[in-house]
Amino acid sequence: MQYKLYGMPGSLYTGKARSYLIKQGIDFDNRAVGEARFRAEILGQIGRWIIPVLETPDGTLVQDGSDIIDWFEARGLARLPALPTTPRHRIISQIFELFGGEGMLRPAMHYRWNFDATNLDFLAKDFVAALAPGASDEDAAGVFGFSSSRMRKAMTSFGVTPDSIPKIEAAYEQFLDLFNTHLAHSPYLLGGRPTLGDYGLIAPLFAHLARDPYPADLMKRRAPRVWRWVERMQSAGQDAGDHGSPAPDLFADDAVPETLKALLGFIAEDYLPEIAAMVGHANDWLAARPDIVAGTNGLDRASDRAIGQVEFVWRGLPIKVAVLPYRLYLLQKAQDVADGCDASGKAAIEGLLAETGLAALLDLKTTRRVERRNHLEVWGPVIGA
Repeated sequence: MQYKLYGMPGSLYTGKARSYLIKQGIDFDNRAVGEARFRAEILGQIGRWIIPVLETPDGTLVQDGSDIIDWFEARGLARLPALPTTPRHRIISQIFELFGGEGMLRPAMHYRWNFDATNLDFLAKDFVAALAPGASDEDAAGVFGFSSSRMRKAMTSFGVTPDSIPKIEAAYEQFLDLFNTHLAHSPYLLGGRPTLGDYGLIAPLFAHLARDPYPADLMKRRAPRVWRWVERMQSAGQDAGDHGSPAPDLFADDAVPETLKALLGFIAEDYLPEIAAMVGHANDWLAARPDIVAGTNGLDRASDRAIGQVEFVWRGLPIKVAVLPYRLYLLQKAQDVADGCDASGKAAIEGLLAETGLAALLDLKTTRRVERRNHLEVWGPVIGA
């Protein structure tokens, strides 16, 4: 029996897991979330409508792209390990996993849903094919109308507004330029093979920004090396002939090129204020709810994801976003890398983060850790209690 990956071609989080499975040479079958079996059997076990979901040959279910990668890595099933072993490379991978899947939601959602003249026909067919295979024209219109309305509402919860759109576009073009420059000398983020950071970035850069017609054209014209990297991340091989097919090794001696430091500096400007605001909100929220039972999310429904909204200043503009503990879960994974290093390794990490404006990242901690239990985000015990 093959592995089965339930998701959607246009899903940001599915794209992360799919790329990983392709790169590892894992035999898997793409399955649509509109299948009857997903609705009848899988959803009840997962506890909410969320993708991707991996079904292993023995029937085990693993939900979430990060957890899917961890599942394979922990069992030694990766032919190209996604987790570097050196301190700076390891934390860089975790930072880009966080930033790719969570910090790039504004451009991903903006370029998908605010260019209807170019994107809408494609999106309508793409969504319905995954959500309701074989639907009649009438049913298809209803399915897409409901799902697109839901996604447009979600877009505003990520801070996409008429006021923020010019800054979103400028920031995304800045990112494309920086990543395009970095890829001039390296086929992947950290050298000759993909790591966790690449899988984090492929989530928005494939599903939304390289498949949807309007942003795909923008990427091809402005950042052709990024477009090639997107193609490369969908190939089972190294696919780096345009780089002379270098050895599948990471940069030697835990090195961090200046072009990569520039990308980390971009994350410091673009995403650090947001994650800092989320940690502050979460700690205030937890302080007001001291009796939350460990292993629960403290909300009325176990399936809910957000614990409110927070306003912060992003690139000089006040914006408001939903606070999702899942993002804090990914932040913890980066902090755990530093906390698990010996003195020299931690010093190397701290030096890199200080140089690139990300020093505060290691101190942005909540009073209770976010844990993943039974496919849900829940709060752990109070730290130090």
